[in-house]
Amino acid sequence: MASVRKGQAPAPLSRAEFHTRFQQSFQDPAFAKEADALSRIEVIAWEAYDEGRKAPQTRPAGAGFADPGYELSIEWTQTRDRLLKAQSAWSDPATPSRVLLINGSPRNDGTCPGEISKTHRLLQLAREQIEAEGLRADVLDLSLLTSSYALRIHPCKGCVSTAMPLCHWPCSCYPNHALGQTGDWMAEIYERWVAAHGVIVFTPTHWYQASSALKLMIDRLVCADGGNPDPTTTHGKRPAEAKALEEKGWAYPKHLAGRVYGVVVQGDVAGVESLRRNLCDWLDWMGLLDAGSQARLDRYIGYYEPYASSHEALDRDVDVQQETRNVALAVARGVKLLREGRLPQPAKGLHAPRPK
Repeated sequence: MASVRKGQAPAPLSRAEFHTRFQQSFQDPAFAKEADALSRIEVIAWEAYDEGRKAPQTRPAGAGFADPGYELSIEWTQTRDRLLKAQSAWSDPATPSRVLLINGSPRNDGTCPGEISKTHRLLQLAREQIEAEGLRADVLDLSLLTSSYALRIHPCKGCVSTAMPLCHWPCSCYPNHALGQTGDWMAEIYERWVAAHGVIVFTPTHWYQASSALKLMIDRLVCADGGNPDPTTTHGKRPAEAKALEEKGWAYPKHLAGRVYGVVVQGDVAGVESLRRNLCDWLDWMGLLDAGSQARLDRYIGYYEPYASSHEALDRDVDVQQETRNVALAVARGVKLLREGRLPQPAKGLHAPRPK
């Protein structure tokens, strides 16, 4: 069996170092009057860190799991239950068709920039079109990460690179109460992806790539592509058990396969084509179904013009506005055909000799 390599992690924080980290969140002078209370809370937080209490509230996994007696995080099981319910509704022909519209821009007028993004404006055009087609639009605005209190998407730890079964569906890396890694938005985001019959990703181009907000979500969706729905098979995060499971043969289940997708990428100088291609390749890999060439859009807005007048450039560019509406129309039609069982899928049923 493949060995487990060790030796990279730094030593745990000392008590003094932990104190400095803990107090960073309470620099507002208004907290000074509650210094004694904060000191008592700090002791509890230190004990959780020192003892590694990642999931302080657990219960036996129960029936349906490989090890029914294993203590699973209650927060994780609640997220799993919501995903199962959402998947059941997704499969029910009687439920309304839903399209998830993802705003990948971190910019909005509720924080530092003080102005809405062009990505937001394009999304609104698509939203109007989706709703005009009689579908429900669910807007996931990732700019809330920069303008909402204690809302986070924590980074992916790359568990899959140790062994695929170590990457649980949904992700069990967070929340980690011992490290203060809480407030993770992905528990809700997973549910919204599962509930969607169609997905459209809207994003600006940041240095030839997706925005950091969008990339955080993308990386945390790795568990949807081959992830392990039963953490009791690895008894939490035991790498040796996960490696043994994968070496025996792993099916790499695609938990989000079968949704229809579209992509809208905009930029001002360079990189839109490569970013659009990367996003489409990612969605293809996860088993989503593209809605055709009209659903894959990359365009420059105000090419090499000042940033200050970029909204005016979008006002003038009625063609890109219509192209964005076309993306929404293509996805809406694709969803309707999919749910009627009439969406062409030439590769359906083919055996993949090298799944991963």
